Amino acid sequence: MNCCFIILAGGESKRFNSITPKPYHLYKGKPLLLHSIDRIKDYSKFNKIVLVINKKHKTHIKKLKIKDVKIVIGGKTRAESAYEGLKSIKRYKIKNVMIHDAARPNFSSDLLNRLSKELKLNDCVIPAIKTTDSIKQKVFNAVTNLKRENIYLIQTPQAFNYKKLYALQNNSGVEVTDDANLFVKAGKKIKIIKGEINNSKITVNSDIKVNNSLKYGLGFDVHRLVPNKKLYMGGIKIPSLLGTLGHSDGDPVLHAVTDAILGACNMGDIGEKFSDKKKKFKNIRSTILLKKIIDEAKNKGYIINNLDINIITQKPKIQKYKKQITNCIAKICNILPTQINIKGKTTEKLGVIGKEKAIACEVIVSVIEYD
Repeated sequence: MNCCFIILAGGESKRFNSITPKPYHLYKGKPLLLHSIDRIKDYSKFNKIVLVINKKHKTHIKKLKIKDVKIVIGGKTRAESAYEGLKSIKRYKIKNVMIHDAARPNFSSDLLNRLSKELKLNDCVIPAIKTTDSIKQKVFNAVTNLKRENIYLIQTPQAFNYKKLYALQNNSGVEVTDDANLFVKAGKKIKIIKGEINNSKITVNSDIKVNNSLKYGLGFDVHRLVPNKKLYMGGIKIPSLLGTLGHSDGDPVLHAVTDAILGACNMGDIGEKFSDKKKKFKNIRSTILLKKIIDEAKNKGYIINNLDINIITQKPKIQKYKKQITNCIAKICNILPTQINIKGKTTEKLGVIGKEKAIACEVIVSVIEYD
C-alpha cells in the first residue's frame, strides 16, 4: 500500500482544561497521541507516518523520543495543519493518505481495512455513525426539526486520493472542520462507511474515564552471586566478575518487577507462572517473562501507572546503569521512563549482600484498571 498516515495533534487543547496539552495527557497509561502512533505501527501497512504538532509543544514531543515518525509543525488552524502534513510528503510520491485526529485513540484495524478497500474505488472515504437522538436546528428564534435518518456523525481517520486532496487543500481559503468538507464544498463525491462507536473523540478532561481505584503490588527477589555467571539487572547485562545464580537468567530486578505486577493484578506469583522445574524456562531471559506478564495484564484491563524500584547491592554500583535499566523496563512495560523511579541501596557491608555474595531488589507498583 503506497499510503501515508497523518496524525493531527496541533491544536491548543483549550477545552481540555489541563496544564498538560491534550495530546500528551496520559490515557490508559500513555500519552494520548501515542495510541494512534502505536496502532499504525502495529498495522504495518503504511509507508509513512506523519505527526503534525503545535510549535508550542516541542518540549513535550521531545520527551517522548518518538522514532520512525516524521514530525511536522502545524499551522494556526486544523486546515493549515492538515495542509502542512500533506505538503511534507509531496516528494514521496504517495498515492493515498489517511488523516486522523490524535484525540481519537480507539480506532481499529478493521476500520483501516475497510477504508483501504473503499479507497480503491473512491477518492474520499469517511467513517460515520448515525445518531439515535432527536435532532433540532435553531437559527435565532426559529427551531426546525431535522430527520435523524439523514444526520451523520463524522469520524476520523478519513481516507483520500493524495493528489486530489492536496489540490483541494492548496486552493482552500476557508477553514474546515474535517478534510472531507473540501470534497463536499467542491461538489465531489464522497463515500461514507460505517464508523465505530468506540472511536469517540476526547474533547474535555471528563472524557477520559478511569476506574476510581488504583491497585498496588509488592515484589521482592534475591539471588546469590557466583563466579562464571552473567549478571543481568533490569534487562541490562552488567560487566562483573560475578553473576547471579538462577534457573532463568537470574535478573533480580525484573523478577521483582514481574512479581509486583502479578500481585497488583491478582494474577498469582512468578513461581507459579514460570516454574524452575520446567526446562523451557532454563536460562530464559527475564525480559521475555516480563513481556508475557505485561501482555496478560493488558488483556485483563490493567495498565501500569508507576514503578518504584530499590536495587540493593554492595557491588556493582548501579548509578551509571540507572538510565539504561529505566529505558529497558519502560520499553517492556510500554510506559514512559518518567513513570519509573530507581534507587540504589547498600547494606553498609552487612550480611550476604554487604559481603558481595547476593543482590536483592524490592518493587512497589501501582496499576490502573480500565473499563
